[in-house]
Amino acid sequence: MRPFILLAPLLLAGCVDTSATYYIDGNRHALTVRALQEYFWSKDVTVDLLASRMPDCQRRIALGALPMADVEIELFASGENVYTLRAGDLAWRVETDRCSELTTPQQVTGEPLGLFHLDEDDKLVFEQAAPETPQQ
Repeated sequence: MRPFILLAPLLLAGCVDTSATYYIDGNRHALTVRALQEYFWSKDVTVDLLASRMPDCQRRIALGALPMADVEIELFASGENVYTLRAGDLAWRVETDRCSELTTPQQVTGEPLGLFHLDEDDKLVFEQAAPETPQQ
């Protein structure tokens, strides 16, 4: 039994458990995406969103499983305290007044805010979108 206990850390060593945050209004109003690879042999990560607007609300919203190689989640501002996330063909809309999930949008609209993705070290990062340049 003892050898199995000693091997347990090795089984978890390759797992991904990382998060990145988009700060809306300081650290009291934010959207955090978390990616969790439960087993080192799994090719998918479970993705959750933590919506928070303190002290009024904080809620975890399960977004589902994504292939680890395809973790790129775009973030859009879709109205006052309404945000849309998109990963490939999947989309989710949340609002931070009550930290709730809204109905799935038919089409993704809004101002691009940035992208959550895994970097070369399998750490989730948020890259701010480049500001739109006004057309002349």
